[in-house]
Amino acid sequence: MSQDSVDTRYFDELFQANEDPWSFRQRWYEQRKRALTLAALPRERYRSIYEPGCANGELSAELATRCDNLLCSDTATAAVALAKQRLQDVPHAEVRLGRLPADWPAQRFDMVVISELGYYLDRTDWLSLIDQARQSLTEDGQLLACHWRPAIDGCPQTAQQVHDLLNEHLNCPRLLHYQDADLMLDLWSCDPRSVATLEGLR
Repeated sequence: MSQDSVDTRYFDELFQANEDPWSFRQRWYEQRKRALTLAALPRERYRSIYEPGCANGELSAELATRCDNLLCSDTATAAVALAKQRLQDVPHAEVRLGRLPADWPAQRFDMVVISELGYYLDRTDWLSLIDQARQSLTEDGQLLACHWRPAIDGCPQTAQQVHDLLNEHLNCPRLLHYQDADLMLDLWSCDPRSVATLEGLR
């Protein structure tokens, strides 16, 4: 029997007990993952980045250095408050409360960063999110997804399932694929040209 998407109450309870429930600030795994995510972004700077599931804003703060406008969202009220505090000195950043896929924003983005989010959604919700993400991408828009590979108790999907569905339904070429024993990272782009090609080196 398939599992439903993880309920918002789960995340609310996590953040009520701990402002950093996944130890984003302390664990080298998390620091390395952020570094890999930032290094994987093909462009030096983006016009508008959307980061759903921003948690307490640790990755958000670093994404803010790579764009003119940053929109973040989370389903947990406490996480939104923490992310707002983390980004309080970043005037081009906005944090919203919202449950996905229902509350996907109406704006368009040239980068969507989905980190450690997809496996909390069931297949139906995830496919809906993929459709909304694709519609929100600009003509040269890109989407990066990064997820923990081992199966997580209580989650309806694995990283492999999440990334396979993105690859099947996003309808964009995949420019980058990386995985190790812990994580999987992929990037898709509506513009398939490489960094070197765009700089005239190929």
